Amino acid sequence: MKHNKALLLLLACSFSLYAQKSSDKKIKPRNEFIPELMAKMTIDEKISQLVQYTADGTVTGPKTGINYIEEIKKGNVGSILNATSVKYTRELQELNLKNSRLKIPLLFGYDVIHGYKTIFPITLGEAASWDLKAVELSARVAAEEAAAAGVHWTFAPMVDISRDPRWGRVSEGSGEDTYLGSKMAVARVRGFQGNDLMAANTVLACTKHFAAYGAAEAGRDYNTVDMSERVLRETYLPPFKATVDAGVGTFMTSFNEISGVPATGSKFLLRDVLKGEWGFDGFVVTDYTAINELIPHGFAKDSAHAGELALRAGVDMDMVGGIFMKNLKKLLQEGKVTEAQINDACRRVLEAKYDLGLFHDPYRYNNEKREKEVIYKKEHLDAALDVAKKSMVLLKNDNNVLPLRKEQKVAFVGPLVNDEWNIIGSWAASGDRYGYAVSVQEGVNKIVTDKNKVTFDKGVEIVDARRDMMQAALDNARKADIIVAVMGEFENMSGEAASRTSIDLPGIQKEFLAELKKLNKPIILVLMNGRPLTLNWENENMDAILEAWFPGTMGGDAIAQTLYGMNVPSGKLPMTFPRNVGQVPIYYNHKNTGRPYLGPTDPEQKYKSRYIDVDNSPLFPFGYGLSYTTFSYSNLKLSSKTMSMNGNIKVSVDVANTGNYDAAEVVQLYIQDKVGSVTRPVKELKGFEKIMLKKGEKKTIEFTITPEDLKFYDIDMQFTAEPGDFEVTVGGNSASGLQDKFVLVK
Repeated sequence: MKHNKALLLLLACSFSLYAQKSSDKKIKPRNEFIPELMAKMTIDEKISQLVQYTADGTVTGPKTGINYIEEIKKGNVGSILNATSVKYTRELQELNLKNSRLKIPLLFGYDVIHGYKTIFPITLGEAASWDLKAVELSARVAAEEAAAAGVHWTFAPMVDISRDPRWGRVSEGSGEDTYLGSKMAVARVRGFQGNDLMAANTVLACTKHFAAYGAAEAGRDYNTVDMSERVLRETYLPPFKATVDAGVGTFMTSFNEISGVPATGSKFLLRDVLKGEWGFDGFVVTDYTAINELIPHGFAKDSAHAGELALRAGVDMDMVGGIFMKNLKKLLQEGKVTEAQINDACRRVLEAKYDLGLFHDPYRYNNEKREKEVIYKKEHLDAALDVAKKSMVLLKNDNNVLPLRKEQKVAFVGPLVNDEWNIIGSWAASGDRYGYAVSVQEGVNKIVTDKNKVTFDKGVEIVDARRDMMQAALDNARKADIIVAVMGEFENMSGEAASRTSIDLPGIQKEFLAELKKLNKPIILVLMNGRPLTLNWENENMDAILEAWFPGTMGGDAIAQTLYGMNVPSGKLPMTFPRNVGQVPIYYNHKNTGRPYLGPTDPEQKYKSRYIDVDNSPLFPFGYGLSYTTFSYSNLKLSSKTMSMNGNIKVSVDVANTGNYDAAEVVQLYIQDKVGSVTRPVKELKGFEKIMLKKGEKKTIEFTITPEDLKFYDIDMQFTAEPGDFEVTVGGNSASGLQDKFVLVK
């Protein structure tokens, strides 16, 4: 915790250093400047503000064949995607201003998901930290580096809730839980946008993907979504609403349809809910070519119809597809869209540019000296290491084989043991892989000075079935006291367009583990992956399992320090790990059925909601994670056994560190509404606190429950709390804990 505070203080100082506005020209307040500017604009100039094209940088979607340089020269562009570096963005801005009659600056956007150059753990890994300050710090570092490289706008946070690990994009989100996901989303918005967007080291955040993209059928990317409005509002929309309340500047539409209407053409989502109910006053950008895709969806008959539907639904900016530029003026002339709709969209985009200070100084993000000073700053690398260590989840540790001791002879094996490419994960922005990312081998060599104590062998590849390297690895492992296998996925096996029907360890990695098992040595499995994997065999045969996710630039140091006890793992799972893919979708806060299965001791085994080949329970539940120490929970107390509709209840519990290491624990509060006018989940996360306890130390942790925590959409779709019985559970994961009850009364 002290480390977190020190890093935040250092970064706050650096932020203030670069937040100077002395060079900005004096212009009128936004509420005067923007209307006056728009009064001077032609309809073509207004439409151009609703257009984004991609530069020649990172490929994040299908090629369109549009020449962005020529479009800038014509004044047909409001924003550019995938242009980075001070030099390049300045060149494009100069070209734009030279050709812009009213000198309206370009907005530069880039996917800065979990770091710009200094790469942090993938977002799912960060969520495993359950540390909101650490997550905010990660986004703040990403913002400072991206802004220093000429980037104004990031397409993050992704706040999609997902219960299906087959979907590759679970790596970009915070997992399966609405409460945890909402807290993480707000932390990221605060980190990206800071307290003042006008500061030249903050970036505009973009909440995505609106909405319910994480519920794609069969876990297949871009696929159909269909659900009740109750499920949509209770489970999938709250993280989006939380970012609106936190002041997020932009939203992105999702590729999927909901109830037969593609999200990019959904008036219900964009105008009724987002801009209407929630009062969102930022702007909405589509995902990459999402307006064009209304045609293959079968929702629009041609590009003109697609543009009409999107603008009327509430889209403000067309990402890459060129539909608005090609069609909006003609649609206006034909009376199919209105000038008021175009004006509203244009106003929102211009206001974002104003808020970033681009009208005050279009080159305020173009400081080469700052770019050199900020990228890979030591404080940033320290922060990346800190967050990576907090993201590690210890899934198994039989006989306390971890932590390792320096005097042990350890055979490090596996395709990722000396990897610098995959360790930073997918969507790694401009992160350098070779030469910058720290591999596990490099991290271990910093700790173990006696090189006779460690060996390093790949043994096998991630996917390739070649076996010619296996024997050398087995020979070294045979001479060792203990084996550490570093395995997992390629970075591009998770993320966008990376759905999998099998979520086993790919290739022949499991076969190699089976050969290692025959040596009768303790084996520690270290995993790098972007999703929950099915690890039934591994759990039965490995002595320890450490889930490292893709841990980022400093990942090798974080893993090595964790293996050797310099860091005590404190991460908890933000997603359930299934026993096999047949259990998917699987999540902790499911509903009961009329025939709930009570487990192996249930006297009725046949006619219950269960599988006949595997238990209903997951392999590792949501919120689960071990430590090198042990924690005990005791003395659960409720301040009252009843709560009124305008009252609250204090819940307290004593948590003690009963082991031999100073360590952090995530104390989790769950509530079950026992009876409702519509059925309620078996439990729901409603609070958590990450605490540090020295060995032998005990702390009393207190949560406050209010009627707001008990609200849901009742049988009449009213968001309310109903009187009745509630059960409280407090513990270290979603599957166990101390319990008590209270009654909510009118």
